[in-house]
Amino acid sequence: MPYCHIVIALALVEYLVFGYAVGRARKRYGVRAPAVTGHELFERYHRAQVNTLELLIVFLPGMLLFARYVSPIWAAAVGVVFIVGRAWYFRAYVKDPDQRHVGFALSFFAIAVLLAGGLLGAVRALVS
Repeated sequence: MPYCHIVIALALVEYLVFGYAVGRARKRYGVRAPAVTGHELFERYHRAQVNTLELLIVFLPGMLLFARYVSPIWAAAVGVVFIVGRAWYFRAYVKDPDQRHVGFALSFFAIAVLLAGGLLGAVRALVS
């Protein structure tokens, strides 16, 4: 489980880094709090961070379920795919939102694998 916990911590650190980038963009583009609109580039940073938050809600329990019922090592490996996908998504979305698809697909695929594996593993444990 330590590998899973490290990957979870890295995913959370990544989210904090995204939050820092949003704060810097807020200052750079003159978008005063609490506004979340006002400059397109700021809005891209903000939206990429919010999308990551939306996926973290499913990623974290999915990863823990997969680790418990399937394999902690494989959960960590798939978790790394999620982290890479989120970084790719964030960079692409800020540069050109139309180029975000690969990053989104990587992170969504990782979540789907973790959640499906965790659910199937839990059901299998229940009926055993």
